[in-house]
Amino acid sequence: MKTPENAFKRALAAGTPQFGLWLGLADPYCAEIAAGAGFDWLLIDGEHAPNDLRSVLAQLQAIAAYPGSHPIVRPVIGDTAIIKQTLDLGAQTLLIPMVDTAEQAAALVAATRYPPDGVRGVGSALARASRWTRVPNYLDEADGEICLLVQVESVRGLENLDAIAAVPGVDGVFFGPSDLSASMGLRGQPNHPTVRAAIEDGMARVRRAGKAPGVLATDEAVARAYLAAGALFVGVGVDATLYARATSALAARFRDAPAPTPSTGGANTGGGY
Repeated sequence: MKTPENAFKRALAAGTPQFGLWLGLADPYCAEIAAGAGFDWLLIDGEHAPNDLRSVLAQLQAIAAYPGSHPIVRPVIGDTAIIKQTLDLGAQTLLIPMVDTAEQAAALVAATRYPPDGVRGVGSALARASRWTRVPNYLDEADGEICLLVQVESVRGLENLDAIAAVPGVDGVFFGPSDLSASMGLRGQPNHPTVRAAIEDGMARVRRAGKAPGVLATDEAVARAYLAAGALFVGVGVDATLYARATSALAARFRDAPAPTPSTGGANTGGGY
């Protein structure tokens, strides 16, 4: 048994755009449905969705049957202990929210690496990541397959972007339009021209640093504009939002439709009787 290769990390390094879906329903059954849809990556959200370690594990297991979709995990915070647990579950790509400085980014890199290069606790014998030591070279190979994405979503983060992107071990920088718009005094306007201009400028800076820029853009036109601006990993939808919109639209079609004319023929035309 070999350490799984991180195809997502390799695609970013090759400059191949990757399209993904946000998973916020916190359910392995829903994750498996999404895994068969054809997205390059699926993000299991632990920051804003009601996920804990066990629900993240269950979704990782569900997605594992579909090697074409790479799982990314976003923990609630960039905490060393939480990162250790998440990596031990078998996650190889992490998206860490609210990164404002290069010092934060460097600490996150250290949290994802084993000593002497980092501070990740060595407990792989208990970990799904090493398949419970059935992967004989896991400790030697794990660091090279970790993909660390840091999330810049504040004015302060933008001010420090060049230094953040320059940190060795950071593979990509994700721009969070919602939080960034709020930080810029444009709360609730993630697609405001000023916000989009700041993100596109940030993407260019990240590309100049040799790293991969990413963003969430559920509007197709906006997503394609960010791709044209150099984005390499783009979240193009959110499962909870898709479900909410589809159910609302379906209910509206029946709620707002005119009432059917009652049958006067006397025959029973209803199904199931």
